Amino acid sequence: MADKKHLDEKGDQRLENIEETLTRTEQFIFNNQKNISVVVFVVVIGIIAYFAYNKYYMAPKSMEASTQMFNAQRYFEQDSIEKALYGDGNNLGFIDISGKYGSTKQGNLANYYAGICFLKKKDFKQAIDYLEDFSGDDHLIGPMATGAIGDAQLELGDQKKAAAFYLEAANQDGNGFTAPLFLMKAGNVYELMGKYDDAISTYERIKTNFVKSKEARNIDKYIARATTAKKNK
Repeated sequence: MADKKHLDEKGDQRLENIEETLTRTEQFIFNNQKNISVVVFVVVIGIIAYFAYNKYYMAPKSMEASTQMFNAQRYFEQDSIEKALYGDGNNLGFIDISGKYGSTKQGNLANYYAGICFLKKKDFKQAIDYLEDFSGDDHLIGPMATGAIGDAQLELGDQKKAAAFYLEAANQDGNGFTAPLFLMKAGNVYELMGKYDDAISTYERIKTNFVKSKEARNIDKYIARATTAKKNK
């Protein structure tokens, strides 16, 4: 009986605690109902504004950008680099698309295309500027953009930066196309720098992790070349 009485007392105490908590909460809401109403109002307005912005501003802007990108990409595929970059008088090029539609996915992608165009024009500093403005986690385009910065740095004579960007591109996504491609480029640059241990370890990553890649077919030749160069150093 004593145990039952003790349990009843504990239950009553818990009930009192809950009631006290509820009373405090009710009192807090009553005392701060004006502030709470303002907060709720601001949150609701924020949600409405977000959806309105996306529906009535971003969606139409994205459609406009898509139309402009279609024409610029067509010139890019035709290797009409100037028209792809600067437009044809009726349609915008990648530079203007990047500037006018920068807040859209298409505007962001225009930075990538503009960077590749400048790389083809051998304007390497401009290429780097646009490629660095591009941001994306696409499995292919993301690493390709990073690797293209490596190409530009190599053309500018900065082998150290080139190798670093090639490795970054290789590590960005472990797919069987871009990763071995940029590991190979990194290995080649390490050889140019006389860093044969780094070249060998980079080539061995291709041999171990990307057996089915195009780069792996003749990778033993590159490993042997770097090993021989190391011995003769």
